[in-house]
Amino acid sequence: MKAIWNGEVIAESDKTVVVEGNHYFPHDSIKKEYYKASNTQSNCPWKGMASYYTVEVNGNENPDAAWYYPETSELAKGIKNYVAFWKGVKVEN
Repeated sequence: MKAIWNGEVIAESDKTVVVEGNHYFPHDSIKKEYYKASNTQSNCPWKGMASYYTVEVNGNENPDAAWYYPETSELAKGIKNYVAFWKGVKVEN
């Protein structure tokens, strides 16, 4: 699977985990040069507290377009530190 934004592949892996229709990419499969830490957090009742990245490609920013769970509930331990996308980031084969 590939995550693509602004014409660039920003993550690629054949080991994604699908939860609630989102592909979660292993943290070591993201291209770190495109990510900046964000202060945004949100809480999922069953997964835990999510942290976000702003994605920046070719001078364009997509705030909070990627999220991950640095700590998870027992139910979501399979996606701990895996990264998922939204806000126009395309995930495809």
